[in-house]
Amino acid sequence: MFISTKKFTGYPCAHRQWRDEGHCKFIHGYSREFTFWFKANSLDDKSWVMDFGGFKDFKLFLDDTFDHSCLINNDDPELPLFREMDKKGILKLRTLDNVGMEGTSLFLHHKMNEYLQLKTAGRVWCFRVETRENEKNSGLYEEDRLDKGSPV
Repeated sequence: MFISTKKFTGYPCAHRQWRDEGHCKFIHGYSREFTFWFKANSLDDKSWVMDFGGFKDFKLFLDDTFDHSCLINNDDPELPLFREMDKKGILKLRTLDNVGMEGTSLFLHHKMNEYLQLKTAGRVWCFRVETRENEKNSGLYEEDRLDKGSPV
């Protein structure tokens, strides 16, 4: 089994956790970074798990989703207000089921595996994602392939 990692850094974005009773219920922001862990049973023709230069399209997705955006939960009761601000050009709204570090890691785990299926026909899969909001806080999601025939 071969393992490699790729880190994407410098994604300034805001979010809020509307269910929190403390200060996290307010819109606040960090420069997020994402680390992906990959596995493969065999290396490519360059003797790599993954050609990191092949992530251009995925980086565009990250840029669109996280660069200077405001992340709001799909069930936030103030979502109509955020949609109106997005419509007026006040913010770049992106919605997720869970904008926290753990939820973002789950979201990116699925997106990366969709991408890897297209790029590598299942030879490479992502088994762990870490989303970091600062040097002190991160959340991880980990899920390995359920069987050796296809990624999760």
